[in-house]
Parts: sequence; structure tokens; C-alpha cells
Amino acid sequence: MNHAASHPAPVHGRRRVLASLGALPAGAALAAAGAARAEPGRGKGGNHSGGEFRLGVENLLEPEALETLRGARVGLITNPTGTDRTLRSTIDLLVAAQEDGGFTMTALFGPEHGVRGAEPAGGSVGDYIDEKTGLPVRSLYGATQKPTPEMLADVDVLVFDIQDIGTRFYTYIWTMYYAMEAAGENDKRVVVLDRPNPLGADVEGFVLEPELSSFVGLREIPQAHGLTVGELARFFDGEFLDGATDLEVVPMSGYDPEDPAAADLPWVLPSPNIPTADTAVVYAGTGLIESLNVSEGRGTTTPFLWFGAPFIGEQQIDAIIEDLQAAELPGVLYRPMFATPSTSKQAGSFCGGLQLHVTDPRAYQPVRTGIHVLAALLRNVEEVDWREGDDCRTPEDVCWIDKLSGTGRTRAMLEDGAEPEQIVEAWRKEAQRFTAAAQSYRLY
Repeated sequence: MNHAASHPAPVHGRRRVLASLGALPAGAALAAAGAARAEPGRGKGGNHSGGEFRLGVENLLEPEALETLRGARVGLITNPTGTDRTLRSTIDLLVAAQEDGGFTMTALFGPEHGVRGAEPAGGSVGDYIDEKTGLPVRSLYGATQKPTPEMLADVDVLVFDIQDIGTRFYTYIWTMYYAMEAAGENDKRVVVLDRPNPLGADVEGFVLEPELSSFVGLREIPQAHGLTVGELARFFDGEFLDGATDLEVVPMSGYDPEDPAAADLPWVLPSPNIPTADTAVVYAGTGLIESLNVSEGRGTTTPFLWFGAPFIGEQQIDAIIEDLQAAELPGVLYRPMFATPSTSKQAGSFCGGLQLHVTDPRAYQPVRTGIHVLAALLRNVEEVDWREGDDCRTPEDVCWIDKLSGTGRTRAMLEDGAEPEQIVEAWRKEAQRFTAAAQSYRLY
């Protein structure tokens, strides 16, 4: 098969919208770019890009802002990423601010991996009493993903402070969505403390098709959505929840969405397999490797930056690298690497593969690169297959690749031998329309 890829016209500057000729799925007012705008001033809107950088939690703790919690019983949805710039925990900061702020902390809520971040991907997270604070911890992952009325009985305000990494299939944003939905149904307020999106404002990938809704993609947003969690909360409220959430977003100060790394924050791994900032940058694309019978690097020191399998040899590695180099993808280099994963797929097997080295995070295009990686694996290694094997053979099958990419079109096009750039082109108009619909919800 011809390894030469077609190349799009050069892209000038960092901001680009990569996406498709297809129409957005129906619903959520996304059919028209100008639909359902955020209420003027709602969620502390406006431009906060100038001056010294400050996180949402740091701005909340200013005396004037802290008044928003006065008299309230507060439940905090967080994990180890909930810190200020000096790594003081948001839990500790809010507990210490109770007297001055005139509010009472009544509960902690844990997403996937838990409040303290100790559980593995998909691991059970139960209810318990937090040893340090004595507060009850209520699980929002597993049997209960949406807060129940009983969970919210002693809460007036839900505060959300978790670092997102800009990817639709990263579950924390759906914990936030469910919390917002439950708050609206139970007459509670929601305060979202904003944090950087490591991918900046770029939008890539297909918009989720509603019939593929799951906890790795509940609603119709692209694979890389280009919004901060605060902006995303505003979008959710305006587009999907009919403005029913009593929502306040505490914005960052001095944040530049063109260069999120300029915030210069210490990296706190948001989940066990996102140990570095580089991992967060690639995950939106190489997370798609979860859909194959190839290790995505779980159980190695370089998850999502390395991928491999025992049936990938040096000749095939060279062919994969040749395909990727021919694509001239920006901001990345490749090298052969062998590893033996200790957990997950191919655990205990010596695997051939390659590592991605991000040389320019601002230029790197994670979803586009991920599609090229999948195409190169399927093209050059006969044994590469969807992880479901024979249970992923027909258009009627719902496979992990469909849920991760948000559509059956990705699988169909790859199986038909489409060039990766044809898939990129297939999502172009969708991303353009999402970008237009999201514009009025942006804060920076």
C-alpha cells in the first residue's frame, strides 16, 4: 500500500481548527453557530488574560470572592490536582477558610481515581471518612456517577476543582456535568474553579454522536474541545442543561489560552497514567490506542507516549516511523523503543514499539497525530486488530474505537484504507461549528 500521505495546506500560527464535512449531531443547539449564548456576565465572564497568573482557587480565596460561599454548606469535588500554585490542597485551603468565609465544609466528592487519586483506571471508588479532615467522602465513580438527592442533602453549594486535560474521553468533565445536572434538579449552586487546558484552545476530532453517549463522552463535543473546565461548564449549562444550573465560574487571572504552559504550574498527575505534562499533551490522540490489541503504554514509565506489542518487530517499527515522518506532523519526533508492560494489555510480554517525543507542545496536534498512529499500525502490522477482535466486525457493533472517537466513521474509514488526512478532513466542519458555538462561553 502507498505509504505517502496527502498533506493539508500549511497552517499559520498555533490556532487552527481541524475538522469535517459532516454535520453536527442533532440537539443541544449546536446546529446553529449562533445558538444559545451564555447570559451576559454569567459565570464571571469577560477577558482575564492580563496580569499575573492566578488559579481560580486562588481568586476564590480573596475576601470579596469568598463571600459567594458565606452561609453555605459546601461540598467539594476534587482530587490531588486541586491545589494552588504552591501545591497547597484545595481541601486544606477551604477547610482553613471556613471561619473567615462564614461557610461550613460538609462533604468531599471523589471522581474516578478518588479524592486522593490512589485508585487505578476503572478501579472501584467507595464512600468513606477522610482521615485528615473527618469529612465524609462520597464516590461519583462506579455505581453512582451522578450525585443523588441523598448525597446533596447536607450541601448548598458544590465546588468543583479538578485539572482537566482537554479530552472528551477523560472522565472528570462528565463528573462535572452530572454534578451540574444534579444541582439544577435539587436547587443547589455550583462553583467551578478554573484551571488551564494543557491543549490550549485548539479543537480537533469528530463531535460525539448521541447514540454513542457513555461516561467517556456523554454529550456532543469534539475529541479535543479547546475549553477550560470553567468555559466547558458555561457551555454545558447554556447548550445542554437549558441554563438550569445556578452556576458561577471563578476564572483564572493572567491566563493565555495560546500558551497554557506559560502558567508554569508544578505538574500534579491528574490520574495514574498521566504522569507528565507531555503525557497530557499526547493523550487526546494516543488514547485511541486503547481501542487496539496494542499496549498504549500502561504499565510502563511512558504511558501514551509509547505503544507496542510482542508481534511488532524492528522492520515494522521502521515502516511505522517512515509513515509518520512522511506525514510531516508538527512538534513531534519518533524513536524505536522496546518495553515490557507490567499491567494492562500485553502485561509481561516483551514488546516492540516506538515512543513519541513532543518537541513543540504549541505546534503538536494530538488528535491528528493519533489518527496517523492508528493508520500506520493497521497498515504495517498484520496482527494489529481492534481490541474486541471478532466482536468488532460489523457496522452494527459498538466498539471502543467508536466510543473514543465519538463516531463509527473513524473505524469505517480506517478499515477502508482511507488516508489519515481524509479522516482529518472529515471532521473539519464539525469542529468549525463547535468553535463558533463555543465562542461566547470563552473567558480568555
